[in-house]
Amino acid sequence: METVRTATNPVFPCQQVGEFSITALSDGYLAASLDLLSDIDPAEAARLQAARRQEPSAVHINTYLVRGRGRTVLIDAGAGGFKGWGGQLPQRLALAGVAPSEIDTVLLTHAHPDHVGGLVDGSGACVFPNAELVVHRAELDFWQDDNHLGRASERGRGNFLVARRAFDAYRAALRPIGAGEVVPGVEAVPLPGHTAGHTGYRFDSEGRSLLVWGDIVHFPHIQVARPEVSIAFDQDPMRSASTRARVLDLVSAERMMVAGMHLGELGFARIERAGGGYEIDYQPGEGFGQDGHHSSGRAHLQSCYPRPNCV
Repeated sequence: METVRTATNPVFPCQQVGEFSITALSDGYLAASLDLLSDIDPAEAARLQAARRQEPSAVHINTYLVRGRGRTVLIDAGAGGFKGWGGQLPQRLALAGVAPSEIDTVLLTHAHPDHVGGLVDGSGACVFPNAELVVHRAELDFWQDDNHLGRASERGRGNFLVARRAFDAYRAALRPIGAGEVVPGVEAVPLPGHTAGHTGYRFDSEGRSLLVWGDIVHFPHIQVARPEVSIAFDQDPMRSASTRARVLDLVSAERMMVAGMHLGELGFARIERAGGGYEIDYQPGEGFGQDGHHSSGRAHLQSCYPRPNCV
């Protein structure tokens, strides 16, 4: 696989979904290991993970930049360096030629630190000063509930503080949502279990569909093959597993492309039925190279620059 990593010729995975260009921007990694998984034998988890090149000591963090219908939208904001995790999103946005002030909407899948840590800077100020922050009502209610905070572990209390800090910074621009259209052409899809208000975002345009499914999986090769496998980060493991099975059935039946915050550096995939289960088929992207010519295929990551409607 060829990748280009220079500032003058940045390469990011991108998918064009009708009117929308959707670009995966990496925020880096968070520390995680197979020991966090449950409902699977450790040897089986290691065997499934061995199909990946990624080390099992870390999980990739993606965010997604969306342009279309006159909007510049960011889905999740990465970890922002919380606990040394991630923090690369500002550099990626700069390489993409997008200033933080150009983001008009941030859609949150949920409020774990690796998704909201990048919303505020070290002083507590908004990183995206002109953005509306959109979050599911159940998610907002959970993290702002003092009863939940009081029952949390020490690590969990830290997560509450990070979420509340982000919500407080964007209070004047905070929009709670349920299911349905949240910005023109983008539908919020509740996917509860990982958190109370865990939400995906579905794009349907010009005969193409894509679901940004948030944290449906953390270790894709394991949890796609074995949907019942949960991770310690799941608030409700049984509901998370049920939601995962439902989503895998939906996207495989509809041949819908998916994007996920922990799908790895390629950022996009399709889910295929395999025997009695599922397998993941990564989609490196299609876009426009630096010479402006359209290119696509499985062998290369495709640049979405400099063509302005494919960012």
